[in-house]
Amino acid sequence: MDIVKKAGHGEITNEQGEQYGIGTEDTPIFPFMHEASAHIVGGTLTACDYVMQGKAKHAANLGGGLHHGFKGRASGFCIYNDSTVAIKYMQQKYNARVLYIDTDAHHGDGVQWSFYDDPNVCTISIHETGRYLFPGTGNVTERGTGEGHGTSFNLPIDAFTEDESFLDIYETAFREIVDHFKPDVILTQNGADAHYFDPLTHLYGSMKIYKEIPRIAHELAHEYCDGRWIAVGGGGYDIWRVVPRAWSLIWTEMTDQKAPDGPLPSAWLEKWQTESPVTLIPTWMDPINMYNEVPRKVEITEKNHQILEKALYLIRSIKS
Repeated sequence: MDIVKKAGHGEITNEQGEQYGIGTEDTPIFPFMHEASAHIVGGTLTACDYVMQGKAKHAANLGGGLHHGFKGRASGFCIYNDSTVAIKYMQQKYNARVLYIDTDAHHGDGVQWSFYDDPNVCTISIHETGRYLFPGTGNVTERGTGEGHGTSFNLPIDAFTEDESFLDIYETAFREIVDHFKPDVILTQNGADAHYFDPLTHLYGSMKIYKEIPRIAHELAHEYCDGRWIAVGGGGYDIWRVVPRAWSLIWTEMTDQKAPDGPLPSAWLEKWQTESPVTLIPTWMDPINMYNEVPRKVEITEKNHQILEKALYLIRSIKS
């Protein structure tokens, strides 16, 4: 933290910062970086207090979700890992058993490794396989260690995975794991970079997955946690066509509004089309035939199903 404070006030060099993961291409030094990053953490902790104190059933901090940060090192656009801090905070203040599920296209490494040996924190990460994408971790065999063995679940899906396979993995894994772990509260990381339009990833999701992800989380929070659900944001690098729609769907789900369909508000389109370098999608859902047919669809779907079977093997063997 001291290094980040100094960096934000121009008191260290890039070379000094690189020892702590800052001053790099993906985590550059910027003015007042400690203050900005601390506010993000504070927003997530405020959401935790509202939910755990019963002031609200659900709360969101869409500025959060910085899942690559580590205790002594920044990484991957993330300085302070608000989700890790929030989970530890809920453990210490509320003695909470926490389930964290991460649907960012990149593996939620910082959160996983922070609780890898903790039996009272369950981490689930559904992400593009590390063979092609940063940070290169999140193999299905990463299951936790010591007392935490069996509380870390990784579902590294193949490049070009489409909606049907993604949602099958997400819903099946989420339902079985939450029933096995029985948390007090659910924390969802809602990266919006598994979409076809995202420039940094290779997945073929549409807005359909971003409609279903919060819907299922909402349902399971009420079924297992008396509604206690905290949502944070995450990655998402098509900030014009994807992120605004995806994160709006979290809010509409949290506030029990009917999932929107049809056209986006004309006032929003008129305001932001003049700023956007790309043509905005005028509807909540994506157009049909957004991309050409994926030739390996059957193979990809089968490979993802095998990953699901491996990830759930331990808890299924306990049930049987």
